[in-house]
Amino acid sequence: MKVNKFILLLLAFCCIGQINAQSINIIPEPINVTIGKGVYQLPKTIAINAPSSAKEVTDQITKQVSKATGRNVTLSKNDASITLEILKFEVLGSEGYTLNVNANGIVIGANTNAGLFYGWQTLQQIMPAAIFAKSTQPNTQWQLPYVSIMDKPRFAWRGLMLDVSRHFFTKAEVKRYIDDMVRYKYNVLHLHLTDDQGWRIEIKSMPKLTEVGAWRPERKGKWANTKAPALDEPKSYGGFYTHEDIKELVAYAKSKFVEIVPEIDVPGHSMAMLAAYPELSTVPTNKFSVNIGQEFIDWEGMNGHITAKIENTLNPASEKVYTALDKIFGEVAELFPSSYIHMGGDECPKNNWEKSSDVMDLMKRENLQNQQEVQSYFVKRVEKIINSKGKKLMGWDEILEGGLPGNAAVMSWRGMKGGIEAAKQNHKVVMSPNDYTYIDYYQGEVTAEGKVYQGLRLNRTYQFEPLPEGVDPTMILGGQANLWTEQVQDIRNAEYMTYPRALAVAESVWSPKEKKNWDKFVGKVEQHFEKLDAAEIKYSKSMYDAIVTTKLNTKGELLVSVASEISGLSFYYSLDESLPDNYSNVYSNTFVLPEDVSILRVIGYRDGKQIGKMLSIPMESLKSRAKRVL
Repeated sequence: MKVNKFILLLLAFCCIGQINAQSINIIPEPINVTIGKGVYQLPKTIAINAPSSAKEVTDQITKQVSKATGRNVTLSKNDASITLEILKFEVLGSEGYTLNVNANGIVIGANTNAGLFYGWQTLQQIMPAAIFAKSTQPNTQWQLPYVSIMDKPRFAWRGLMLDVSRHFFTKAEVKRYIDDMVRYKYNVLHLHLTDDQGWRIEIKSMPKLTEVGAWRPERKGKWANTKAPALDEPKSYGGFYTHEDIKELVAYAKSKFVEIVPEIDVPGHSMAMLAAYPELSTVPTNKFSVNIGQEFIDWEGMNGHITAKIENTLNPASEKVYTALDKIFGEVAELFPSSYIHMGGDECPKNNWEKSSDVMDLMKRENLQNQQEVQSYFVKRVEKIINSKGKKLMGWDEILEGGLPGNAAVMSWRGMKGGIEAAKQNHKVVMSPNDYTYIDYYQGEVTAEGKVYQGLRLNRTYQFEPLPEGVDPTMILGGQANLWTEQVQDIRNAEYMTYPRALAVAESVWSPKEKKNWDKFVGKVEQHFEKLDAAEIKYSKSMYDAIVTTKLNTKGELLVSVASEISGLSFYYSLDESLPDNYSNVYSNTFVLPEDVSILRVIGYRDGKQIGKMLSIPMESLKSRAKRVL
């Protein structure tokens, strides 16, 4: 009865709360927010009252509040400034929470410690941005608005993927990535641990995986601009996580209510593994080396199939491969408590399988009709291995091809189609479609940021909807944004590519669908830039940059259009290579670009002040994006 009264009270004030809640900038958007009249001032000595079972959350609150405010924080049941309560509100589930701030102080209630932790994340967002600082901020007015919030997540799986294979990220950097993601209530970190460019996890029973597979010659420039390494070139670039490192990362993530899901990418993407153990290939006489970024796959291929110029695929007909994978997944299963192990399964070239007598014999023996069924055979064998370790298999949507085994789960990356198909076959699905959630794609003007496959602006990411129409919602575990790191060499760039697009995905996987509102979200993101600054997180402001498109008219003239991702901006441009400002040509309508122009420069302003960066777009780029008007 107490639960129902509480919910009814929140709902009664919901409409009023939504009017006032515009001043509360919480990401992801909560279910219900009601703003009261007044503010709560943190006292000089801050007391926390919490059950002993919530010690882990209490310690984190104590540490952060003490560091940011510089004030004494104590534990006390009397006159508490911050109270944590374990409730029995069925409606909140395992991750929901309530947050109340009034004249009596701050109360966070939840059924579990995870819920208390998410309530703490929301509390920080309504505090001054200085709460995110890494040092004491003595001149801050530590005031909070009176507010009542009830909230819980829409989906159980709220993930970010970090590719640590293409470029190695240290233990400290992975912890930092976890610290940042939990502020927005993510609870899954998918670690892409192996690929053609590096093997990043110690396997004690197969030591060459890291002795050989974790290292390559160093390159500092743009990915794929590199030459193949000389045979005697030092292999000094890379790294890997020992068993102790993994245990430490898993424990750290657990303290933040994050589950780490490991990925061992097979049968393709295995060049680092083959560099260590070439006998696992269909062409074992080849001399393999860890790839350093040079192109080795024909992505067009014959009949739409990708073709490996240098083999990077395991031999699906070799028992040695399954013996090796049994060792690998056995050690991985012991290190990661996650119920799932991700086996990859994507982008597997099969041209060497087609020429392999071993594979031909396998096809005859197992009555396999084509190479897709060969891969399905491989996936089924891997699933048995993973299941034998007490884990469930997850893979990219290519594992659907040729037939999906048992209770395997699918991570749908080639759009939503694979996920929809898997769900209809009663397989659990995580939606991570590249056209919405691939945050390695460039996010603004390509000539300013550099091309990475294709563009993905914040607005498009915000349109991500994990539950397609007509799909059984019980089959959709949730959603995930993926950061592949071919073009991302350090943690600062990883942050830049992640934020603010991770904020958009967070709202798609946590908030009710009907609560999403682009214009409101943009306003919240601008407020969160201050919080990201305080936390010393690098982020993109590409949402302020002009969207410049071109087309050819019937005369063959180049027409230029300038649009904006957000409202309220004005754009100015120059054609003579001068640097524009708000006294230059103001863009109002599509215009013809004269033939003698070599560079178009565009800059944005809001309320008379420059916002975003100046774009300098060469004529060749403008021409390349044009299509003729018929």
